[in-house]
Amino acid sequence: MDKENLEQEEKQIMTFLDEEGNKVEFEAIARIFLEEQEYLLLAPADDEESEDVYVFRIDDVDGKEELNLVEDDKEFLAVKKEYKKLLY
Repeated sequence: MDKENLEQEEKQIMTFLDEEGNKVEFEAIARIFLEEQEYLLLAPADDEESEDVYVFRIDDVDGKEELNLVEDDKEFLAVKKEYKKLLY
């Protein structure tokens, strides 16, 4: 197996529906734990040049994982800070 195929297999792609019902693919780029809370960072899979990253909190709802977009600035900055620690 060549390196390119290996890298493709390691990517975790998730598909969501937007407001209009269109499928949108995101690549999971990191899973972060802050205290007892788990977060998932997703980037658009179809735009290699995009620097957009979306932070989702993983909540346990009735025994199932539910992804909720982090909209609170303080929470977002805490996750961003932790992510930067992983990069350096």
